[in-house]
Amino acid sequence: MKQFYKEETEQIMRKYYATLSEKDRRRYAAVEVIKLGVGGQGYIAKILGCDEKTIHSGRMELEQLPNKPEYDPAIRKAGGGRKGYEEHHLNLDEQFLDVLKEYTAGDPMDEKVVWTDLTPDQIAEFLEQKYQVKVSKTVIKKLLKVHNYRRRKAQKNKTMKTVANRDEQFKNIKKLTDEFSAKGSPIISFDTKKKEYLGSFYRAGRLYTQEKLQAYDHDFHTDAEGVIIPHGIYDMQENVGYIHIGISKDTSQFACACLRSWWLGHGQKKYPTATSILMLCDGGGSNSSRHYIFKEDLQKLANELGIEIRIAHYPPYCSKYNPIEHRLFPHVTRACQGVLFTGVELVKQLILKTKTNQGLKVFVDIIDQVYKTGRKTVDDFKQNMQIVFDDFLPAWNYTAVPAKPQVI
Repeated sequence: MKQFYKEETEQIMRKYYATLSEKDRRRYAAVEVIKLGVGGQGYIAKILGCDEKTIHSGRMELEQLPNKPEYDPAIRKAGGGRKGYEEHHLNLDEQFLDVLKEYTAGDPMDEKVVWTDLTPDQIAEFLEQKYQVKVSKTVIKKLLKVHNYRRRKAQKNKTMKTVANRDEQFKNIKKLTDEFSAKGSPIISFDTKKKEYLGSFYRAGRLYTQEKLQAYDHDFHTDAEGVIIPHGIYDMQENVGYIHIGISKDTSQFACACLRSWWLGHGQKKYPTATSILMLCDGGGSNSSRHYIFKEDLQKLANELGIEIRIAHYPPYCSKYNPIEHRLFPHVTRACQGVLFTGVELVKQLILKTKTNQGLKVFVDIIDQVYKTGRKTVDDFKQNMQIVFDDFLPAWNYTAVPAKPQVI
């Protein structure tokens, strides 16, 4: 939060605030907020220790003052007004915890993690039924806060399975990115985003509209007018994203076509002296670490572009650490939220709007080629392939070296 005044000034303001009557306090706070403008209300509320609603009330009172106001002797004494719930219900804290006790669950692995499935309305209802104590939902929310209950959703942070050499691969990826960064060579993170169906299918998010948006009440994909497959490439050094929208299948051919499009259209211009590309990706999907069809298509791409393609896969169950997952895809999702995907061109225009305050830019292309699934490698690929596997964790680290041109 921005600090408008020096600490010494803040201390003087707090001392002065403490000497004022209740009415003058809220009006003084409101005057300070008006002086500061944008961001001032939260700041003044924090340094004076008052509620933002109190400041809002003070502003309303200032606006309602007559042109020639008169002195008002009716000032409430300290401690006046309605008594708080703590004074009316002395045992409310214990009664509140007793109600929660029967509706509290926890994490069997961590005694500090507890939660309740009751809503504030339900807690208030149980208090009235069991103890004949009638309090508002606001009081219940205060009690929940006092006892460190917050509205939270589950965080997907726990690794489902411990994989051998997990930490070693992360250290290896760090070493590779440092090496490529020092040389000024491209470092890209890539992955395929969740596919979407074209048509009037419901999509999460809200928009400003003059009429209601009507979507299908069922998401039967057999009624879709098409499919879009957004493949993303994120340039980690330039903070630039590249989305290629496919309309067919997410295959290794499609992934390599996206890489080809990026390099020919953007990459080779940004990195004209590069002799190698470092690509970070997870180990499944169209860029699977286990399937040789991806390696075969990658080798063809390296031969065509004449540049080494260095692959470093994230270990299994670690795809969330792939930079593209949190530096590009969430912002693309936000740019498209709430809009019904009725056409490929519409999706392209929505994704083009993606940006952040940190300077993220996004380019979008459409790849309208049809790709087949179920392809197999050629019979002698494994015996004659030019893929060079690292000595260290070769299943996750390898390089597609371009074939030398044949001398005629």
